[in-house]
Amino acid sequence: MSKKTIKRDPFAEREAAKYERPIPSREFILAHLKHRGKPAMFDELIMELELKDDEAFEALHRRLRAMIRDQELERMRGGYFWPTGNRILIKGRVQLEKGKGRKTWIIPDDGSARILLSPRDMNAVYQGNHVVVSVIDLELPEKHHREGNLIEILEQDRLVVTGRFVQEQGIACVIPHGKEFTQDILIPPGKEKGAKDGYIVVVEIIRTPGRWSESIGEVLEVLGHENTAGIEIQATTRAYGLPEEWPQIVLKEIKGLTEEVPEDAKQNRLDLRHLPLVTIDGEDARDFDDAVYCEPTSSGGWRLYVAIADVSHYVKPHSALDLHAKERGNSVYFPGKVIPMLPEVLSNGLCSLNPEMDRLCLVCILNITNSGRLSRYEFHEAVMRSAARLTYTKVAALLSGKTEVLEKPYQFVIPHLQELYRLYQALRVEREERGAIEFETIETRVIFGKNGKISQIIPVHRNEAHRIIEECMLCANVATARFLKKNKLPGLYRIHEGPAEDKLADLRTFLGELGLSLGGGKTPKSLDYARLLRSIQDRNDANIIQTVLLRSLSQAVYSPDNVGHFGLAYPAYTHFTSPIRRYPDLLVHRQIRTVLRGEWTAKEQKHSESEEAQEALIALGNHTSMTERRADEATRDALRWLKCEYMLKHIGDVFDGVISGVTRFGFFVELKEIYIDGLVHVITLRNDYYFFDATHHRLVGERSGIIFRLGDSVKVRVTKVDPDQRKIDFELMETLAGTKKQRQKEGAEQRRRIKRRDEAGREPRKGQRKVQKKGQSKEQSKRQSQEQSKGQSQDTQPKSEQFQKKATPKNLSKEDKSSQEPKRKRRHRKKKRKSM
Repeated sequence: MSKKTIKRDPFAEREAAKYERPIPSREFILAHLKHRGKPAMFDELIMELELKDDEAFEALHRRLRAMIRDQELERMRGGYFWPTGNRILIKGRVQLEKGKGRKTWIIPDDGSARILLSPRDMNAVYQGNHVVVSVIDLELPEKHHREGNLIEILEQDRLVVTGRFVQEQGIACVIPHGKEFTQDILIPPGKEKGAKDGYIVVVEIIRTPGRWSESIGEVLEVLGHENTAGIEIQATTRAYGLPEEWPQIVLKEIKGLTEEVPEDAKQNRLDLRHLPLVTIDGEDARDFDDAVYCEPTSSGGWRLYVAIADVSHYVKPHSALDLHAKERGNSVYFPGKVIPMLPEVLSNGLCSLNPEMDRLCLVCILNITNSGRLSRYEFHEAVMRSAARLTYTKVAALLSGKTEVLEKPYQFVIPHLQELYRLYQALRVEREERGAIEFETIETRVIFGKNGKISQIIPVHRNEAHRIIEECMLCANVATARFLKKNKLPGLYRIHEGPAEDKLADLRTFLGELGLSLGGGKTPKSLDYARLLRSIQDRNDANIIQTVLLRSLSQAVYSPDNVGHFGLAYPAYTHFTSPIRRYPDLLVHRQIRTVLRGEWTAKEQKHSESEEAQEALIALGNHTSMTERRADEATRDALRWLKCEYMLKHIGDVFDGVISGVTRFGFFVELKEIYIDGLVHVITLRNDYYFFDATHHRLVGERSGIIFRLGDSVKVRVTKVDPDQRKIDFELMETLAGTKKQRQKEGAEQRRRIKRRDEAGREPRKGQRKVQKKGQSKEQSKRQSQEQSKGQSQDTQPKSEQFQKKATPKNLSKEDKSSQEPKRKRRHRKKKRKSM
């Protein structure tokens, strides 16, 4: 027996008397799981219970289903099993995660880790609801979220959505945006607020839809006609609840601020105004919160100055401005518009490191060796004056020496830029040795026409200037994380955990079929990912492999518990360089100031370690992670809307594209050159029935063997565009990559794999014969099938009937027979009844 298994099943004799091929009893399975101390997956139970053959696997599968039915077991998300037992009640707020694979989270009031609401309860709650959920009182495996069941809705916030107002034959309704509401919202007479057909409106839901009733709403705000410039961003801002206006109490606090820094604020600070610090940003940047300068040292290395706007000087803790900045969490960058975390007098004024103006800053001075290692660092409150406002394009041109026109006005900074470039080269070598992961992705930029709609989408290529600034910021962030740890300061680290077990297993299977492997065993390091990425650079399928590698990783979040940053290969990492647009950076600045000013005492440290302070910090990490995701989702949503409007004029046109995602219901295609994606639905592939192979990211034709997989080149026609739902539908014209013969060969192998899986205990699909084992006669095969059905029928009955007469096909009731029919057959019978 496995070490994780209890030695002996005390009910083995009872099971042997009842079944010809006994398996572990219900009591033994429950005792084993409790002894194990954590939930187990089906494959883990098979190994730990030492089951050897397909019949035992199928018997265990039926037994587990019966135990779930009788409420002895719970099947948790991810396929984990755990005994039904003690649950605890937790209060929290509902937070919807939009986008693909919509999820509903509960953010607990006590500041503990967020809870994933069960799928059956998702449609009963809305954003902001205050609810009570029940959660299993259990420490889950690492990287798995707690799951909760809805118990009660304590408080329901006003439910507001955006949509397009439609009026036909005297009946008014709103077609809602997004997927939260699938039904149109009826607007009673007198509740239209002057809205006209085709206008985008904000609606409050008065009555949610029931089983036999429509949803009813009232128009709160008319935003404008759907063709109005900027209406997409305005509506998305309302839909995602992004705070845009500043309340009077905040405006009152910032009323006395001007463009100039007061002279008394410059006192007792390190004066850096003699250094030619420069800002390097994009062409369309409006706030400049970081400046850099580099000089060589006598030891052969460099001294790097990273000066960051001192936002903490102006935003005082617990002020109205601070509370509203915390609520926003971060700035939101839409195409052509920014919703700032701070009022513009700060974000574009006093806290923006504009050229030739005195500005307060917090500077990190770093000593870096000629091998790119950080050897020493120090922080100072300082005053600086930016020597120039440079862009990435200008810096790349100045470093190449090809643009003489640019060199004249910036001649004085060129030597410093060249020193920065030499430093960058050393940091790049150290980055590769460290094993940081670097994915090459294409970013795009939207060009708007005079009507405020997309006229062009162009790729943005990263040059050496982008990478120089990135490496400088990474150095400052690492030094900050070390400073926090050294002084035992509470703060929010930027953490990124390695791949989850299930994703890692799928990744290894995918790579194995390509003749590739990922090093590191069960716990690969970022260096293993980096080595694999380097090894595939010259392969034709490099983009596919890179995409699968990227999807195997988790999302970085903010947390007071430092677990390192997997992707960057840092044992400790935090954000320091953008306090204008990220609240966690502002929090870190405040912590550094307490040490610099001698305010970090033993008393303060003791208070920071209290349970109350820790819970508040955890809650802040959850909140800022949420606002970051909300900002990303909102910008993607607005961009999808704009892209849909752009594609309306291309309905019927044919494009070349690449398969960018594969799902059960079809595959997504990204169009080349315009970088817009849409769906080829599986029902439009009329030549075959396609199976979804999640591990290999492909659809496989059952009859033809044709395969559609991630990265394949295809030609598609635009058939439908729905801006309200942000959907673009394509129709497949032809496949450009791979011959049909190769695809059929791969498909045949996939069908054989499915066949073997079915032989391993799963019920065969309709129209598929049960496979007769090699060496068996038909009579032997039939007899074995009957014995299996007889031996395991016990667990398909309710627990109360376990000791009654065993069910056989002859004494089954009509209801029992119906329950054993394949799902497709039952559906067919229901349809038949309806048509009679």
